[in-house]
Amino acid sequence: MDLGLTDRVYVLTGASRGLGFATAECLVADGARVVLSARAPERVAEAVERLGGPRHAVGLTADLADPETPQRLVVTAREHFGRLDGALISVGGPPRGTAAQVTDEQWRQSFETVFLGSVRTARTVAGALTDGGAIGLVLSTSARGPVPGLGISNGLRPGLAGVAKDMADEYGPRGVRVLGLLPGRIMTDRNRELFAATGDAEAARVEAEAGIPLRRIGDPAEFGRVAAFLLSPAAGYVTGVTVPVDGGALRGL
Repeated sequence: MDLGLTDRVYVLTGASRGLGFATAECLVADGARVVLSARAPERVAEAVERLGGPRHAVGLTADLADPETPQRLVVTAREHFGRLDGALISVGGPPRGTAAQVTDEQWRQSFETVFLGSVRTARTVAGALTDGGAIGLVLSTSARGPVPGLGISNGLRPGLAGVAKDMADEYGPRGVRVLGLLPGRIMTDRNRELFAATGDAEAARVEAEAGIPLRRIGDPAEFGRVAAFLLSPAAGYVTGVTVPVDGGALRGL
């Protein structure tokens, strides 16, 4: 299938590794070009090199908590590649702990980055898009059901799913699509960290796999391919939904 990605341009936040980088790889492989952002300059530079350099990718060292970051991304895409067709908005996972255990300061910091940073980026990019543009928010299965020990995620991700639906209604008449992606257990650094925090990473992995119908942890590329499709013109009639990429772990229909 031709996804129609050739020469299209996307910005991806939190994309120096993990799910964002996996999506960037899939987009570039299908002919798109990307603008990546992350907070660590050395990781941004490495990611750009792995994607083939400035013909295919450029990078910004940026934090979504900074109100200027979204406009910087839009300007960079237009100045370097001459256009902008969409975005994948991903933010690192918030601190572990139940909703009652985490501190007020952890809630505030997470709201500024995970929630407000994502909303600000989505509306800035949406305002710059024309007919055929698409925005995907990387959320979590916690948007549909609480994940034990991740209280902040359980609190903020459902709200972002609602924001994506609201924006899909607002920008749909202009031909701009907005949707959410719900990754489950995928072998990223974040999940390695969560497994390690149990004290027995291997036992935690085995237990997690037992609760997944496919009986395995996902590979980042499996998420990246779904995200690239949903951002592409091939998914032009998909908007306002949340799409699980979780091996069947969510039990809702």
